[in-house]
Amino acid sequence: MADYIEYDTTNGKPHPYHLVRPSAWPLISSFAAGLLAVGAVLFMHKVEIRDVPVGLKGVILGALSVMACMFFWWKDIIHEGVVEKAHSPIAKIGLRYGMMLFIASEVMFFVAFFWAFFSASLFPVGGIWPPEGIHIIPAFDLPLLMTMILLLSGCTVTWAHHALLDNKIAEASKALIITVGLGVVFLGFQVYEYVHAPFAFKDGIFASTFFMATGFHGFHVFVGTVFLFVCWLRTVKGHFNAENHFGFEAAAWYWHFVDVVWLFLFVAVYWWGAGDAPAAIH
Repeated sequence: MADYIEYDTTNGKPHPYHLVRPSAWPLISSFAAGLLAVGAVLFMHKVEIRDVPVGLKGVILGALSVMACMFFWWKDIIHEGVVEKAHSPIAKIGLRYGMMLFIASEVMFFVAFFWAFFSASLFPVGGIWPPEGIHIIPAFDLPLLMTMILLLSGCTVTWAHHALLDNKIAEASKALIITVGLGVVFLGFQVYEYVHAPFAFKDGIFASTFFMATGFHGFHVFVGTVFLFVCWLRTVKGHFNAENHFGFEAAAWYWHFVDVVWLFLFVAVYWWGAGDAPAAIH
């Protein structure tokens, strides 16, 4: 793709800045996010309107609105980059910084869960961790298999990246769809683990921190899988080549971040955090 040159609209001279075009999506997205937040608050407080419980209707409407905004906004960005070729080198730097900051914010998001887990485990009430009566999930059983699956998916997404750098589009497409498949398999095993878990969310601090940390990680795996699936569709459509594939790079960065978080979860929560508690009998 030829490089796009940014021009000052007043005199037509090139400049080194990326000026974002006017768009309604930021405003619409803020309203959608507000609708989701209000719907969640009404649901959690069991608010009734004319004696009819709001329930999950507000949450579902808000979530659908947010997803619609994400779809159409990102569709415009893809059109801007692929069809209009408006992503100059300066614009690409901005996109990279944006993705880096987003991942940094996600790191701090998980720091909160690890903080809660270590605070409870290093200074347990009653001096026992895990709490008495908790039967843990053996670390070197299903969790180890899930770890191997995620590590393998990290290898396949790296394979896809190197294939793109060599302009081997068909090979990159194959590696990407394998990565997506591994992500789906991981999520399937996590659902199985939750269904057969020997404790429930409300069974004390161990169970609560376990489900919060691993559950939000599972959500991130779901998001990353969708992200990579969209990249696979774009690869098939010819949107990426050796010089221009930041959309894929962003997905790969996110996926590697998800891998690293899982390694910390495996070591801290499943292995170290289990202590000498009895294992669950499957």
